[in-house]
Amino acid sequence: MKKVKTACIIDDDPISVMIAKKLMELSNFCSNILVFKDGQEAVTNLKENHASGGAMPEIILLDLNMPVMNGWEFLNSMSPILEQQKCSIFIVTSSIDRSDLERARNHKDVVDCVVKPLTHQSLPGILNKCYEQKQSIRRG
Repeated sequence: MKKVKTACIIDDDPISVMIAKKLMELSNFCSNILVFKDGQEAVTNLKENHASGGAMPEIILLDLNMPVMNGWEFLNSMSPILEQQKCSIFIVTSSIDRSDLERARNHKDVVDCVVKPLTHQSLPGILNKCYEQKQSIRRG
């Protein structure tokens, strides 16, 4: 399996975060994992990192339903930076609301949706879609 340098998990559920981190570590998914408990914490840290010239995560796994700032608000706040940096954003949600899933799949900054919990089988698909997105950007 290919590997990314940095992945970011934005989720307020500690069990989902623990599962995702463990799966990423076991599958050698990435070299670094950033974790933020809500959208606001992620925005603050990622914008500071971007402003200081730091690299953005290649993949962001984003929960929709969080306190302080939800996933939709995170996307709105970070959209210009995410587009510029070509981050691959995957919504990782426990929501089975069709409108949430459809809205996520139609969002210009979202590559795809994954239903929680992440599994060992879902990680290769995320990496493949990330690399497909990067290839289409290079060709475009």
